[in-house]
Amino acid sequence: MSAMIVTPTHQNEEYFSEYQPDWVTAQFLSTRNAVMSNPFSEWLWGGMQYQLEHHLFPSMPRSKYPLLKPILQKFAEENNIPGGYRESGEFEILKMNWELYKRVAESDPVADAPPTRGHGQVGAIDLGSSPAKGGILSASK
Repeated sequence: MSAMIVTPTHQNEEYFSEYQPDWVTAQFLSTRNAVMSNPFSEWLWGGMQYQLEHHLFPSMPRSKYPLLKPILQKFAEENNIPGGYRESGEFEILKMNWELYKRVAESDPVADAPPTRGHGQVGAIDLGSSPAKGGILSASK
């Protein structure tokens, strides 16, 4: 259940392959908040609907996130943050996330990507060109 809530708000339309923005702008570009339609959804999402607020102020109590929202909206506008303060309805954001997974699943494999089948993420690091190559699995043996 928590994956259904956490992954849509971390959906990233902006990949930073060529341009690395400053840390604050990167948080605006790599998160999207969910707008709840009822009190039950507000409770169910448990503050994760305020993903940008959480990324910028991780130690702030989640009960304060709604108060921060208009401040961040104004900040985004005044500082010309690309895409601004991004949010979508709770069901729209779930649909967007599903469509992203579908596109990824149907896409062609990346040439020269390290194999992960049967090795998991740690195996991919050890088999790939990561600076940690040879250090993760061999250290645990």
